[in-house]
Amino acid sequence: MEEEYFDEIDDSMDDVEPVTGSPELYEHFRVVVDKGQTPVRIDKYLSERIVNASRNRIQKAADAGFVMANGKAVKSNYKIKPHDVLTVMMDRPRYENDIIPENIPLNIVYEDDELMVINKPAGLVVHPGCGNYHGTLVNAIAWHLKDDPRYDPNDPQVGLVHRIDKDTSGLLVVAKTPDAKTHLGLQFFNKTTKRKYNTLVWGLIEQDNGTIEGNIARNPKDRMQMTVFSDPEIGKHAVTHYHVLERIGYVTFVECVLETGRTHQIRVHMKHIGHPLFNDERYGGNEILKGTHFSKYKQFVNNCFTVCPRQALHAKTLGFIHPQTGQEMFFTSELPEDMIQLLDKWRTYISNREE
Repeated sequence: MEEEYFDEIDDSMDDVEPVTGSPELYEHFRVVVDKGQTPVRIDKYLSERIVNASRNRIQKAADAGFVMANGKAVKSNYKIKPHDVLTVMMDRPRYENDIIPENIPLNIVYEDDELMVINKPAGLVVHPGCGNYHGTLVNAIAWHLKDDPRYDPNDPQVGLVHRIDKDTSGLLVVAKTPDAKTHLGLQFFNKTTKRKYNTLVWGLIEQDNGTIEGNIARNPKDRMQMTVFSDPEIGKHAVTHYHVLERIGYVTFVECVLETGRTHQIRVHMKHIGHPLFNDERYGGNEILKGTHFSKYKQFVNNCFTVCPRQALHAKTLGFIHPQTGQEMFFTSELPEDMIQLLDKWRTYISNREE
């Protein structure tokens, strides 16, 4: 399983000093070049893929010997080739601070000696990074398990098995032991877990059921977004199945089943078929995309944005095989209050509108 790091490179890269001697280096970014990639300078390629890293910063890092291609330091004019393994290696860890336990409330749905299942609220960052080094779900887990001698929050062999976005609510599983994380991680990799999401999207989806397939990769025009590529050589294969739960005027309440787990998958796939998630700022869902031009309607939608001030997406169900007992486990979480109110407002508006 190849890993890709898209976190912001440490700001101190602007003042890097050339590598001298044989210092210990730490990986800050790693990506395997797609087999269909055309030759391009490595500084241009990396600056388009690392959030908040300008081409100038990449060039400085290369001059200092921190930019590698296939394990060897290269200059910024190096032309990348298909299957190249590109890394940015720094002489310090990716995050200067260890994960510190913080007393943050957790909604624990289930817990035993091997794992626990957490219902994450919207607005809580899952993992430290990109300016959020404290107050995250990982810090909260570290506090909850601070008296468990087996659990080291800085050990990558334990902890979160998967992630959901900051403004997405819902279920996550945490492994307390290396064996549990290995076992659960394989289930996610082999697509045997059962995950269902509820979301409200713009527009009326005509078909009751459907499947969206399309490779997902970072948007070259906006590095904060992912997008769907028609070229099968670009990005990672992604499949989302959907089922319409309710059509409410100008929006549709949908259940999505993930066959794969890519960054922003549901958000990107639903936008791809013309139905961005309601109030999804990053993908344009925070605009009035359907409906009338009447001022009362605009005010109503703005009130809806206030009621649910984030993308309307909830990880409702999670199923997997217990790593020790072999028992199939299945968990369901209720919709959070903001999405309940949002749906109720739409139902009331549509039922009361003048025909």
